Amino acid sequence: MPQADSSIGGALAPYQRSSRRRALCQILTSVLPYAMCWYLMFHSLQYGYWLTCLLAVPAAGFYLRSFMILHDCTHGSFFSSRRANNVLGFVLGVLTLAPFAFWRKTHLIHHATSGDLNRRGWGDVKTLTVREYTALPKARQRLYRLYRHPLFMFGIGVFLLFLVFHRFPWRIPSDWKREWRSVHLTNAMLALVAVVMALTIGFTSFLMILVPIMLIASCCGGLLFYVQHQFEDTYWRPHDEWNFHQAVLLGSSYLELPRLLQWFSANIGFHHIHHLSARIPNYNLEACFRGIPQVQHPPRIRLGQSWRLASLKLWDEEQQRLVGFKTGRQNGARQPAKPLQHA
Repeated sequence: MPQADSSIGGALAPYQRSSRRRALCQILTSVLPYAMCWYLMFHSLQYGYWLTCLLAVPAAGFYLRSFMILHDCTHGSFFSSRRANNVLGFVLGVLTLAPFAFWRKTHLIHHATSGDLNRRGWGDVKTLTVREYTALPKARQRLYRLYRHPLFMFGIGVFLLFLVFHRFPWRIPSDWKREWRSVHLTNAMLALVAVVMALTIGFTSFLMILVPIMLIASCCGGLLFYVQHQFEDTYWRPHDEWNFHQAVLLGSSYLELPRLLQWFSANIGFHHIHHLSARIPNYNLEACFRGIPQVQHPPRIRLGQSWRLASLKLWDEEQQRLVGFKTGRQNGARQPAKPLQHA
């Protein structure tokens, strides 16, 4: 995968050092509270499901934080030990319903190709150009509109991704042997967990706890992932014009979050720094932002802007910006239907 620009590579290096103490502290403040939330949610069922759903809010926060640790393990940055990252990543993959090796593969492809119009399709939010959308038959346009609807994008879509697609990832190439093993092993572990839960708390109770957690976490996680690269002046270029460092600095955002949400999301709002150097663990991202002036002026997004960004649906190659369907239709009428050839 391309590395950080050499002009600031030396400045980034100190922040790439892993800390066992901070890593263990993050595990203790993520996984243990998540388990405690499950315990409380189970006992709350006897008092009313409204209380269970209320407790699902902090549970979803700890789920999200645990997944962000898995994300660091994907890049080998959470611990200095590769084996420790892989073991913890697999365990958290079972906890968060994400096959670790499969998710790592697709996510690393995303890092290596973000902003490249000819290499879309793995680990990203599906984004069509105005020309491509205009060239689609009406039925496929409607499917794309459904996919880009906020209720799907920030809710049911992510929910189905983790519960269904991660169980049966039909798009995985047959030669991705390690990734297929990860899927099968994770599914086997989840089946064992489901059996144990059915025998201890009952399968219905298990689902009544899991489903609201996943729905809330899917909504929050989907929104976080979306705004990292989907904003008006983001970066998309054909492969022969694409530049990794421009894609990082122009196509990755800094999402300003309240301190509590920043904590639950493990500093993922500093996403431009993460794409600049994925070797920086999440617990060093804020210090890196404060300490290096060159990374302090990225595309900046505030939480209140997030829902407005959901209206952006298509990449307009003429105007070099994301636009909504209405603007896309108007511009598409003036542009020849010339779909890009994917690599």
